[in-house]
Amino acid sequence: MDNPLLDRHGEALDLFTDRVHAVGADQWGATTPCTEWSVRDLVNHLTSEQLWVPALVSEGRTMAEVGDAFDGDVLGDDPVAAWDRAAAAARAAFGERGALDRPVPLSYGATAADAYCSQMVLDAVVHTWDLSRGIGVNERLPGPLVDFALEEVEPYAVSLSQSGLFDTALDPPPDADTQTRLLAMLGREA
Repeated sequence: MDNPLLDRHGEALDLFTDRVHAVGADQWGATTPCTEWSVRDLVNHLTSEQLWVPALVSEGRTMAEVGDAFDGDVLGDDPVAAWDRAAAAARAAFGERGALDRPVPLSYGATAADAYCSQMVLDAVVHTWDLSRGIGVNERLPGPLVDFALEEVEPYAVSLSQSGLFDTALDPPPDADTQTRLLAMLGREA
């Protein structure tokens, strides 16, 4: 059965995967727009995020039950393979029959799995741009993914910058395209 959300999720994972596979051996320590993170740190963050999906969605575990299992370095000696495994597991978990209808216990309370999946798409799309900039490859993101991410984040963008986890939103130029508006909303200058 065709599911637009799962399609966007798969496309976002594929896009980030493409960038992870483009990281040169000498680029893992390169800087990214996420000022605290190197390329390796950024890929580690997204890999860790994917590792949470099967635990929360498929296994129904709580965050407390998972604990610190995905803290620290989850990439090991082969960051590309670690990412590939985690992305495949997340894709499979969200793709299970009925998975998007389940409640998921997140840090801010029980959330519908489809909302969690939407947030994961947003995260992958924006961090693909970060990774692209960090390794110096094409930063243009696919229009449908940018549109999806912008629609996802607009309702709560203000609270993201107030959380301290994201940079303060920037004012995009009046003629900014959708990608520039999305990035500005999340404190990134295109």
